[in-house]
Amino acid sequence: MGTPPGGRKFAVPSPGALADRLGVSPVTVVVGVLAVAAAAIGGWWALRTPAGPDPAEILPMAGSVEIPVPGPSPMPDPGRIVVDVVGAVARPGLHELPATSRVADAVEAAGGLTAEADRMRLNLAEPLSDGSRLWVPAVGESAGPEIVPVTAATGDGSRAGAAGARLNVNIADAAALEELPGIGPALAVAIVEHRRRSGPFATVDELVEVSGIGPVKLEQIRPLATVDGP
Repeated sequence: MGTPPGGRKFAVPSPGALADRLGVSPVTVVVGVLAVAAAAIGGWWALRTPAGPDPAEILPMAGSVEIPVPGPSPMPDPGRIVVDVVGAVARPGLHELPATSRVADAVEAAGGLTAEADRMRLNLAEPLSDGSRLWVPAVGESAGPEIVPVTAATGDGSRAGAAGARLNVNIADAAALEELPGIGPALAVAIVEHRRRSGPFATVDELVEVSGIGPVKLEQIRPLATVDGP
């Protein structure tokens, strides 16, 4: 028994007596007491231990920088080719086409044939290759290769298989004309266009009628050019 303040004494009932008083079994009383004790200890521990910071509220360190990770570099499209279309078309020049393209596709990309184009000399179903040049002849223009592969011209001003021969400026396409000294892409196209408008050259000296070819350049070209023959 204990002695509370004031000198009064009271008795702490035993589990058996408390069970008889409550009308339950002693085991139930013990379990209830343990549950109350556990709850009291848990509450005391929760109040004693400070709560940690919410992970969602943790801010990044000052001065931290997010470094972007570069993605993979785009790969070139292997299904495309570039073809140089010259001659009697609305928009001559370089045109990018699908790898399965044919002459008809290149002509369409170049804006179609002009009124002077000789349609009957074109094989619109012929397939194209990357780096080739498509020459569209005009009606009455001297015959020449319509499709010139990138390997068709040699470095000495002649066509492949005809090393040492003079270049016939009346039938050569722009790709072959570029092999002549001092003749670049623009001037080669100008020669072809002059030939289309005015007809074939009667002599090599008539090349001076093409804007951009003067006496000095003509002297460089004359030993390598001809207006007849292969």
